[in-house]
Amino acid sequence: MSELGLVEPAFLGLIEGLTEFLPVSSTAHLLLTGHFLGFTSPGNSFEVLIQLGAILAILSVYSVRLFTLAKALPTSWRARRFVAGVLIAFLPAAAIGALAHDFIKTVLFESPALICVVLIVGGFALMIIDRMALKPKYDDVMDYPLSLALTIGLFQCLAMVPGTSRSGATVAGAMLMGADKRSAAEFSFFLAMPTMTGAFAFDLYKNADKLSGGDITAIVVGFVVAFAAGVFVVRGLLDFVSRHGFTPFAWWRIAVGSAGLIGLWLVG
Repeated sequence: MSELGLVEPAFLGLIEGLTEFLPVSSTAHLLLTGHFLGFTSPGNSFEVLIQLGAILAILSVYSVRLFTLAKALPTSWRARRFVAGVLIAFLPAAAIGALAHDFIKTVLFESPALICVVLIVGGFALMIIDRMALKPKYDDVMDYPLSLALTIGLFQCLAMVPGTSRSGATVAGAMLMGADKRSAAEFSFFLAMPTMTGAFAFDLYKNADKLSGGDITAIVVGFVVAFAAGVFVVRGLLDFVSRHGFTPFAWWRIAVGSAGLIGLWLVG
């Protein structure tokens, strides 16, 4: 942490909550902002652990839906297939994340120029996919076959590179495989629950002994703000995507990546 105390953790928590579920890469925004502000945390744990706020945001918004789904599991094959699909989609990233954790945190997280380039490239890719004349075969996440869920899970692995965006990779993969925009975004929400919970738990296990009281306080502040901002985004994102698609987010990625490269060139 820097001498600004809890102002930076709160600001970074706001960025996390506003960007986690958008296809713009919350990790890239946090790492680039932290780089230019001079904010550091042991093992880059802050950027991962404040995701707890975003997890709680999904759980609060989808609490009724999750309760209904849980009640249906004993009797509904459709509900069981959906839950199995989410878990299958989670497994590839869980395996790669555990195996490559140290490389991701010590190399990729410490490469701001790479992050900026990936933001820009991903922005153009998202724009192209959004404008493709795709013919959706699935408009309800409950109807996704297990093969589609696995494919989305493989796309999610691309997000191991900061700047790719977990939500962007999963949404793009789902759309290319036949999902419509709204259901693709909704499946990304559900997939975020085990993915982000797993990342939180694993990172806490790896870095708990490195965290001081000040670090823990900063993380708590960050995740509280991330929760509040995340609720706002989750409640409005699906309707926004249905009306405007993903092109606005693509342009945002390109702008942030370009600004980041200029900033690195000017100040390092």
